[in-house]
Amino acid sequence: MRVSIADGAVSTLVENAGAAPDGIVVDSGVVYWTTMGAPTSVPSVPGEAGQDYSRRNGGLHALGPGDAAPRDLLPAGAVTTGKQLTSDGAGTLYWGDREGHRVSRVRTDGTGLSDLVGTPGTDGVLGECVGVAVDPARGHLYWTQKGPAKGGLGRIFRAGLEIPAGESAATRSDVELLWSGLPEPIDLHLEGDRLYWTDRGAAPGGNTLNRAPLPAPGAGGRAPEILASGFAEAIGLAVDSEAGLAFVADLGGRIRAVPLPDGPAASRAPWDVAVLDGPLTGLCLLP
Repeated sequence: MRVSIADGAVSTLVENAGAAPDGIVVDSGVVYWTTMGAPTSVPSVPGEAGQDYSRRNGGLHALGPGDAAPRDLLPAGAVTTGKQLTSDGAGTLYWGDREGHRVSRVRTDGTGLSDLVGTPGTDGVLGECVGVAVDPARGHLYWTQKGPAKGGLGRIFRAGLEIPAGESAATRSDVELLWSGLPEPIDLHLEGDRLYWTDRGAAPGGNTLNRAPLPAPGAGGRAPEILASGFAEAIGLAVDSEAGLAFVADLGGRIRAVPLPDGPAASRAPWDVAVLDGPLTGLCLLP
């Protein structure tokens, strides 16, 4: 979907975006998005918890300005469960693969698919990677491992954008644990020297928009500043620092604008940009 921030008008960009689209980014005019794939239902478990996404049938898709229809950058089955997607602005895409227990990347021409992070399958839900952010200037990758639903075991990590020589995605020695004990961190956004994230966990720390300064090398993160709360399962995140606004999408179908306390809109209360019919996940901003 495409939403006008000015008046909340909503239009459809892609009618059939695949099975459970989630993360989205625009790079050089091309729209890219991940799909989680089709889940297997567990009849004895109601609601979202009864949807099993462990089958490897997620993908990565694209729509360019001249494309009549979407195309697969990575076909269904190349990804287990595609989650937040981001770009380094130089032709490489990065995403979290939740049930795949990894963070991966590929160039926008479909080459160079590789894993940068791999967590043990024995970690279960504790090892599920969801949100991603990249800092090419400093050479850093950030990601969330959300932990169990409302479990208070969520974490945010940092590592280099390149795996140290002689190591692998699963054995790399440069991984830093920055925050732990978070309710359930989801999507990330890096803006200057601050990291922003949504959290869909239990109140008061969950269903919030958070930010904190980037920790120094080898240091842990400070307690986050909660910028807004009361979301209906906060997921998608985009930040417009010039306008002094953050935008959050939630599973209740709302996109909310949150004025940043040090921005030009600080005196305004948060407001709904749009209310859609159905759950919302990833967000990205276009000029």
